Amino acid sequence: MRQLNGILASIAVAVLASGNIAYAACPNCGKVTNVRTVKQKGEGTGLGLIAGGVLGGVLGNQVGGGRGRDLATVAGAAGGAYAGHQTEKNMRSKMVHQVVVRLESGKTRTFSYGSEVGYQIGDHIKVVNNRLVRN
Repeated sequence: MRQLNGILASIAVAVLASGNIAYAACPNCGKVTNVRTVKQKGEGTGLGLIAGGVLGGVLGNQVGGGRGRDLATVAGAAGGAYAGHQTEKNMRSKMVHQVVVRLESGKTRTFSYGSEVGYQIGDHIKVVNNRLVRN
């Protein structure tokens, strides 16, 4: 047993002296590989759809007469509803700052922030409670 302990101690001294120290893997550690600002589409609440449909229906009702007026009213309501929904989503869109991280485990994760966070490509990070922390 003494001989085994002596051999292990010798190996440890040799590794420390060589500077080749093996660190334990950190699956939540990694590097920032990309930082970008993107426009995130907004969600529609239905108000744009309703307002657009009503406005389109009113405008469509002003066109033609008889059966043509009915068709124009329906087409105006449908077109107005679509346009109103798209307009509302566009108005609710926002700029998001994304930080892309390549973890030591091999996974790639993207973290989104409402404001700039100051991370740069190459920064060493650790993921703690689904948040980035400088490592």
